Amino acid sequence: MRFEPLHRAIHGAFRVRKTVMPELQTALIKQAARDLGFDVVGISRLPHQPEPALNDHTDFSSTPLRDRLQEWLRRGFHASMAWMTRDPERRADPAVVLPGCRSIISVGMNYYTDQHADERPGNGRIARYAWGLDYHTVLGDRLTRLSERLTVLAPESRHRAYVDTGPVMEKAWAQQAGLGWIGKHSNLVSPQFGSWLLLGEILTTLELDPDEAGTDLCGSCTLCIQACPTGAITEPYVVDAGRCISYLTIELRGSEPSISDELRRGIGNRIFGCDDCLDICPYNHQAEPTREPGFQPTPLTISPSLTTLKEMNEATFAATFADSPLKRAKHVGFQRNLSWAMDNEVKAASTRAPAPSSSGAPL
Repeated sequence: MRFEPLHRAIHGAFRVRKTVMPELQTALIKQAARDLGFDVVGISRLPHQPEPALNDHTDFSSTPLRDRLQEWLRRGFHASMAWMTRDPERRADPAVVLPGCRSIISVGMNYYTDQHADERPGNGRIARYAWGLDYHTVLGDRLTRLSERLTVLAPESRHRAYVDTGPVMEKAWAQQAGLGWIGKHSNLVSPQFGSWLLLGEILTTLELDPDEAGTDLCGSCTLCIQACPTGAITEPYVVDAGRCISYLTIELRGSEPSISDELRRGIGNRIFGCDDCLDICPYNHQAEPTREPGFQPTPLTISPSLTTLKEMNEATFAATFADSPLKRAKHVGFQRNLSWAMDNEVKAASTRAPAPSSSGAPL
């Protein structure tokens, strides 16, 4: 239950437009984020050196963000995503994105729903985050309103907000802000929400009080590595995008790209993204359903008929998924994914069929 006197004081402070101490600024911003519907919010502070060290596990902790990113790129793990190679200095250093940046406000929204996908033959599988409305819009609208409140609180400050679209290593900064830790599948794991947080951030010139960085609690667990259908997690905390089903069904362009038969088989009936490494995480056992109605599934996303979707022309696809993350794959890519899934289903059915007896009579 909200403590109303404090609630009124916070919003009053946003209206008075006077200088506020960093401690109070931080408290006001966090309360505003919660009022706007964010489930978690944390603050990280930029050090005076350009890049922070990730405080997550032995291999990462001593490696600056810039060096880690460049090593990942050097190994070609970005696959065909050439945009990731452009200006890695900017991606690794928020102060290059926003000159004078001193703090990062990381926010997250729980997108877990207690509904289960229909896995019957003839249906595809869509990653849970894409069951409802486009999270870029859901989070982006709230981040815009939070930025507006920051401007009222500190008119001299400058801000820049992103939801998975800017040159910001958001998972690393979310860990620094205490929202969780980067798991061995390279995604953020929250001790409260498990693997089901969508992230956004505001870069700001305000000097805010930082939170304690998240501690890696993966321990010796390797379930996510074992669960990956295509072996994309090449080692703990490292993902080869070229083998990742999310990349293959979303970012890979072209109607017939050249990928191995092994990868095609591994994709199975997944037609947009993959949740296997997230689903298996033990920290999901305490996840609670989201409060955000926009993340609820539609009949077509929770029970995606391969035949129905295959019959969609480009105009129908665009109209049906105008407000959905699925539009990212584009019609040509989505149709290709459907063809792969249908082909995999036929091959799977043939391997399950009983072999005929030598006499030709039914067994």
